[in-house]
Amino acid sequence: MAHMDNLPSDEDSLKGTRDWPHAPPHRLDQAGVYFVTARTRDSAQLFDTRERRDWFQELLLKGFHEVGWKTEAWAVLSNHYHVVAHSPGGSAETLGPLLQKLHSLSTKRLNLEDGIPGRTRLWQNYRETHLTYQRSYLARLNYVHQNPKHHGLVGLASQWPWCSAAAFKATASQAWVRTIASFQFDEIAREDGE
Repeated sequence: MAHMDNLPSDEDSLKGTRDWPHAPPHRLDQAGVYFVTARTRDSAQLFDTRERRDWFQELLLKGFHEVGWKTEAWAVLSNHYHVVAHSPGGSAETLGPLLQKLHSLSTKRLNLEDGIPGRTRLWQNYRETHLTYQRSYLARLNYVHQNPKHHGLVGLASQWPWCSAAAFKATASQAWVRTIASFQFDEIAREDGE
């Protein structure tokens, strides 16, 4: 028989500190820089056309901007996306509703385009990481910028139109571009299952 004193308290559940086996915990009570990643359900290639990636990238960037988040890096691929962004104000609590809206709008549009109105879950649960260490932050910037190249889609990440790499390369100093590029991201890729 399980001992009751080993179970998380109701207070832990209310504060969002209880981990559930079916979803990553979302702890968004602190403002800061966050790395966000989301994958389509069963890694379905839903954004497999230029038009769909164009539309989704615009929706993603507009959504973050509308709730006051400052996007620093992003990559949109056919079955997942990554974002590094700075939260507004004193917390990151707007992230959950933002991503819920993003996933809902994209589900509705793709269902309409594909003629499958009953399809309800196109997305896995998202995962966010609050970046509190400079090395982790810089490595994730590199990871997001290099993601299209990492997946073999282009020879240079800046050639992928649905990624911030080209804008970063055009606006940052060469020294800063080289600095970011020097940060390894193998462990991050393993965590993401890539």
